[in-house]
Amino acid sequence: MSILVFVSMTPLGKGESVSEYVAKVVDIIDRSGLPYVLTPMGTIIEGEDWDEVMGVLKRGFEELKKECSRISITMKVDYREGKSGRLKSKVESVQEKIGREIKTLKG
Repeated sequence: MSILVFVSMTPLGKGESVSEYVAKVVDIIDRSGLPYVLTPMGTIIEGEDWDEVMGVLKRGFEELKKECSRISITMKVDYREGKSGRLKSKVESVQEKIGREIKTLKG
């Protein structure tokens, strides 16, 4: 099974720039060892186990909650049985259909 989760956790009432808080959540995601891609609008995480992925997101939420009394969370989940490595393969599939490389976040 493969789970892709797009998540954006944004503290409210902390001013215009919230990168200090976003960095705390991304650090937790990075330390989890799960594959992920950071984008300007959120982070996409891939995992094989629902509880593991949601556990990482819960740890990120709990970290933000220490300093933030209001947090907006946007999530989009894509579950697919029998597939893995989709962070890369989904993009490659689109590029293959177009017939060339397209702009992506490289990392």
